[in-house]
Amino acid sequence: MKKLRYIYTTALAITLCLAACNKALDIKPTDSIDQNQAIVTSDDVQSTLTGTYNRMGRADLYGGRVFVEPDLLATQDIINWNGTYQGMTQFVNQQITTNNGFVESLWLAAYVVINQSNNVLANLDKATNDDERARWEGEAKFLRGLTYFDLVRLYGKSWNDGNPATNLGVPIVLTPTTTADESSKVSRATVKQTYDQAISDLKAAEELLPEDNSFYANKYAAAAILARVYLQQGEYDLAATEATTVLSSGAYSLNEKYANEFPSSSKTHFDNTVEDIFAIQVTQQLGTNSMNEFYASSGNAGRGDIRIKESFLEGYEAGDVRADLYTVGSVIRTAKFNNQYGNIHVIRLAELYLIRAESNLRAGTTTGDTPLNDINVIRKRAGLDPLTTVTTDAILKERIHELAFEGGFFLHDAKRLMQDVGTLPYDSPKLVFPIPLREINANPKLVQNEGY
Repeated sequence: MKKLRYIYTTALAITLCLAACNKALDIKPTDSIDQNQAIVTSDDVQSTLTGTYNRMGRADLYGGRVFVEPDLLATQDIINWNGTYQGMTQFVNQQITTNNGFVESLWLAAYVVINQSNNVLANLDKATNDDERARWEGEAKFLRGLTYFDLVRLYGKSWNDGNPATNLGVPIVLTPTTTADESSKVSRATVKQTYDQAISDLKAAEELLPEDNSFYANKYAAAAILARVYLQQGEYDLAATEATTVLSSGAYSLNEKYANEFPSSSKTHFDNTVEDIFAIQVTQQLGTNSMNEFYASSGNAGRGDIRIKESFLEGYEAGDVRADLYTVGSVIRTAKFNNQYGNIHVIRLAELYLIRAESNLRAGTTTGDTPLNDINVIRKRAGLDPLTTVTTDAILKERIHELAFEGGFFLHDAKRLMQDVGTLPYDSPKLVFPIPLREINANPKLVQNEGY
């Protein structure tokens, strides 16, 4: 197949990179399928869908870097960077260049996932029954919606930074791209249009998906990500409602011990815990744990590039068992990612308690439960005494200590809360990723972000 010097924004997958994710699927693993022959039967569609999960689990996307990179951009007072990757150092220094290889790889990986999702959606007629068709559509829209949400948070201004109806987001592509031509050159949609697309996809997924779908996306995964989206927008009533959908389902529960959410007794794959709503599966054959790559020491198969400052640990209350998940010696590291084959927790139940508590408190509502009760659920598991009254600051403190280093929250929360990030204001152009230079060169319709 002829190679292109540049890859257009929408022309990212002339060949589909497919792989079976787990023995739970009764299909043969497929490394690559020529596009002209790829999707003919029901099994081909299932293989494409499985390959989409596999692709989103690579290191440059939900294998970890979609979370590591925004955190590096926002943790100057929290971590010490000891890495040698120049591109990662640019995040830490808040001086990203337009040819940053990590920014480019994340964009490319995201649009591969979007294109493969679009291929599934274009072939729903090959389903053997209505249930299969609904599941395919729901999973593909979940993956596409989640990806668009994180793309617009990284490559576009924050929802509350100016006017989302005029600020530029990312290109929206809803049909498969099989060739690179003029139609592949798509302009950037607005931030609002990108959010609207992500919400539309996720709402459809919540409606279409079953309650139980092995470790793949189910209706509660869609509701959970929707709660995260609405919190980012400041739509607190909607965020509390979606969080309650998950919390009241009985499908998940908090691990009895906080450390049980991050098993690392050996460098082998562990199944999802009772708390995982959606996680990327990492095994010796499939997936990558880039959280392990950057946070774990060499003794735990990592590079050890990210070290935690002592001042951050000092912020934990005495007796908080979450502070025990840091190794303290000549350097301080989080032990959350010590397992090379540990799953990447995209969203887990504790976050939903925190979303609902904050949303209800800000909205003056008690959807599902009171903010005080929800925050005390989190504190009880952490080994802390219950609060008698609750404030927004108290909820945000619990959010930091519960979810530290897991999901890019240091950057995304600072932006929605309009907090300074290091020496930069929340709305600094330096806190928005540039559109990759190769994409700008390939597609003249793309407008570069401010400041680049």
